[in-house]
Amino acid sequence: MSKRIVFTGGSGKAGRHAIAYLRAQGHAILNLDLKPLDKDGVNTLITDLTDSGQVFNALSTHFDFDGFKTGGGPAPVDAVVHFAAIPRVLIHPDNETFTSNVVSTYNVIEAATKLGIKKVIIASSETTYGVCFAEGDQDYHSFPLDEDYDIDPMDSYGLSKVVNEKTARAFAMRTGADIYALRIGNVVSPEDYARFPAFLADPISRKRNAWSYIDARDLGQIVDLCIAKNGLGFQVFNAVNDEITANEPTEAFLKKWAPNSPITRPMGNREAPLSNRKIREVLGFKEQHSWRLYVPQS
Repeated sequence: MSKRIVFTGGSGKAGRHAIAYLRAQGHAILNLDLKPLDKDGVNTLITDLTDSGQVFNALSTHFDFDGFKTGGGPAPVDAVVHFAAIPRVLIHPDNETFTSNVVSTYNVIEAATKLGIKKVIIASSETTYGVCFAEGDQDYHSFPLDEDYDIDPMDSYGLSKVVNEKTARAFAMRTGADIYALRIGNVVSPEDYARFPAFLADPISRKRNAWSYIDARDLGQIVDLCIAKNGLGFQVFNAVNDEITANEPTEAFLKKWAPNSPITRPMGNREAPLSNRKIREVLGFKEQHSWRLYVPQS
């Protein structure tokens, strides 16, 4: 069923592919961003999400000029997908990264729930697992990395995502809304597969991403599945593809390249260390874009 969706950060790498997928499913999209998105049928409303007044206004406006034809005011919004953020460390000073990401997420969730929007999906991150932007060579506590892991980042970006998950949980408890946080893995666009042979040749280079990834188009599917699945309250989902980015069996590979991280359950032959079991079992995710389809195998 077609939904009316406000999508923040849709002009970015992950967002533009997710929006393309959602549009293909027939959904109407309004993009909130600081930069326009060149996508037919998707209007971009230039919005500073750290300004609460702008956020409330943006979530209660027409999606495009056709909206004025009804004479009944802006139509209700079915869901908000919040991807907008400073996307990593070392773009802005740490305090700005933390403040912007936390305040914008608070503003989006607050406005959505107070306006009666019952479905909010926010972008959390693999960085919450504490290794991606860590100081020095840190080890994961254990494998696989699943949603009940003791997340402990030391960087401003990962910390902002931990706070955002807590904000989402608080509003879900307070309002009864469904708010799902996606711990998004390393986002891979189609052109990025050209880099995979180098990844395979230098395994330790992928430790910070837990040898896992999410194809940007499959991320769109995950968002769509979240929009369709109601009644879960607050949830955290790892948003990653099925398989490890290595040619060896997963357990043998991890014992070689992450020997200080115990394996706590039997893992599939090619299972990604950042586990997507929950999205497969709860949401019915079925990947369409395995890296093996795009990378020549030796």
